[in-house]
Amino acid sequence: MKPLALALAVSTLTVPLFAPPQALAQQQPAAQAAPAAATPARVVAHYARLVHAGYEDSLAGAQELQKAIAAFTAAPSQAGLEAARKAWLEAREFYGQTEAFRFYGGPIDDDKGPEGRINAWPMDESYVDSVEGNPTAGIINDRKVKITKQQLAGLNEKDGEENIATGWHAIEFLLWGQDLSETGPGNRSFEDFVDGKTRNADRRRQYLTVVTELLVDDLRFLVRAWAPGQKNNYRAKFERGGNESLRRMLVGLGSLSRGELAGERLEVALASQDQEDEHSCFSDNTHRDAVANAKGIQNVWTGSYQRRDGSTLAGPSLRDLVAAKNAALAERATAQIAASVAATEGIQAPFDREIVGGKDAPGRQRVQKAIDSLTQQSKDIVEAAGAIGITRLTLVNPE
Repeated sequence: MKPLALALAVSTLTVPLFAPPQALAQQQPAAQAAPAAATPARVVAHYARLVHAGYEDSLAGAQELQKAIAAFTAAPSQAGLEAARKAWLEAREFYGQTEAFRFYGGPIDDDKGPEGRINAWPMDESYVDSVEGNPTAGIINDRKVKITKQQLAGLNEKDGEENIATGWHAIEFLLWGQDLSETGPGNRSFEDFVDGKTRNADRRRQYLTVVTELLVDDLRFLVRAWAPGQKNNYRAKFERGGNESLRRMLVGLGSLSRGELAGERLEVALASQDQEDEHSCFSDNTHRDAVANAKGIQNVWTGSYQRRDGSTLAGPSLRDLVAAKNAALAERATAQIAASVAATEGIQAPFDREIVGGKDAPGRQRVQKAIDSLTQQSKDIVEAAGAIGITRLTLVNPE
């Protein structure tokens, strides 16, 4: 989670037509006139189902990660470490899609929300553990600091936004270690968790266990906040929100499109050419983070989400509402969003090599193509909002 710019009021913008690749066009049928079922209330209710499903899948992935980490810490081995890494990567695919549910003061990122504990970045590795040239750095090597969920939550972002102590990226760092390679991810040895092999291995095992448990707790909180059949949770209030809930859905999509994904996650790294500005730098998973974020936007727009078990959850969508007012605009926005997914899929790993070089470097051009497509789709989203009577959105924009 990088510092975000001030929210700006954005008015309706005109946009050109962008056609998606043929394969994606086949996956995403052309927008048609909205069926009778696509009322604002039903679109909001289906969105709530999508959100709940997304967080359920994220929680299930984190629980599988927790099992793999428990097995690894009980008997550290290279195979156990690889299994934990695989579980982390698989879980990220689903969490990344949920970031389309942010930026409007929902339970993930209101004043008391857990987003900063879950996905804060970039991370100063030395805040948590030893790094090259400083073998005694970090919380793990300070035996005076207790390793508990409450303590780690309190230390997260304390005295600096890069002092990340919790969440996906703290776990990522513990599993992969620093990325000191230009051609691959970090390569931490499993012996870092073996007593007698490295300093404070017991605390490293404890830290990995506790920080993963905290992640599971925070994701479980989000599942409860969006659970169906409750009278007073966030979902119940959201489903009664009418056009305000539609506005929030669109704010989430537009803000992730331009301010966060195109801006903070791609544009900043492209400008700095610095590995420290990539999202998942330890595992070299940044390219997949971008794809998952782009798919999350597409899920909400189309009302369709492929779940962790392979089933598809589909229903009335924002696209349907817009199509009832302006079919051509709905189709154009659908095509642009599909093009953005394709553009992010075109970014190659490792991301830290994609961003280096001159303007003509193929990797930089691939990243720039994704930025341009995401920027255009944010304009389409604003125009789509206007078509259904929401004429002003407060979107997060890049600095």
